Amino acid sequence: MERTLILGVGNILQKDDGIGVFVVNQLLESGVQLPGHVDIIDGGTAGLDLIPIMYEYDRIVIIDALKVDDHPGSVYRFTPEYLLSSSSRVSLHEIGINEILNMLKIQGANPEVEIIGIVPEDIETLEIAISPAVADAVPRVMDLILEAVGQHVKRV
Repeated sequence: MERTLILGVGNILQKDDGIGVFVVNQLLESGVQLPGHVDIIDGGTAGLDLIPIMYEYDRIVIIDALKVDDHPGSVYRFTPEYLLSSSSRVSLHEIGINEILNMLKIQGANPEVEIIGIVPEDIETLEIAISPAVADAVPRVMDLILEAVGQHVKRV
């Protein structure tokens, strides 16, 4: 089995910037049973410090705020190659995911990576909360995560 990491990143002190962390914590609290080869980590703002952790996985699903010109709460699912080939202005954080993946490759790791990005409404306000439009996207993001790790999604 491929070891899979679900990695939520972001700064929870800056409202919607913490959406990745919020989602992985919601997933942990939901009681959803994930296969034994799947781990969930709150990466917060660790950036480069996550490289040794990421090195251990064959597949990584990253959840983060995505700065793109779209409605708050819009959800995108893509591979890192999209970041290189896109003419759109897309940003994930100060340290680009491609730089981190390049560092992993230099160290001999080449995980399959997928990114689930949520368009934030407010990343400036110092508040531990997420805006309503972004909160509305959380169930869809959780479904995408489960789909990414091969779990069946059953919503009533």
